[in-house]
Parts: sequence; structure tokens; C-alpha cells
Amino acid sequence: MQDTEVTCETGLEKNVISEEVYEREMQLCKNLSFENWWKCGWWVCKDCWVLPLLYKLHKGKLLEDPECIKKFKNEILSN
Repeated sequence: MQDTEVTCETGLEKNVISEEVYEREMQLCKNLSFENWWKCGWWVCKDCWVLPLLYKLHKGKLLEDPECIKKFKNEILSN
């Protein structure tokens, strides 16, 4: 193992997951959130890390600012 520093931006690249997978998983989160009053079997939506992770893996961009993450989640889950 190399002695390289690993950061949130290490190896950041687009399309680690395809558009199809991204859209399907986002829709699944949205559906579960709606059906289960803002939670699924994993977490409570406002505290969940899944949507920002999906965004990172598909868009190759990191959402770090808490307000930016909150806005992003609200946009996805309220549409």
C-alpha cells in the first residue's frame, strides 16, 4: 500500500455509475421517502448520505457544504 493521502477528491471522475443507474437509484430514494414518511430501511432522509454519494459517483462532483447538500436533497425528494 502506498503512503498517499486519500481525500474526498481522490480519483474524482464522472460516470462511475451510468445515467441509467443514477436515475433509477435517485427515483428509488424518492419513492421510499414518499412512501415511508422521509425514511427508508437505511436511514432518515435528512441525515442520509446516499443521494450525495450517487451525485459524486455519477457527476464527478463533490457536495460538501451542508446547506448545498440540504438544498440538493430537498430538490430531489420534493419533485
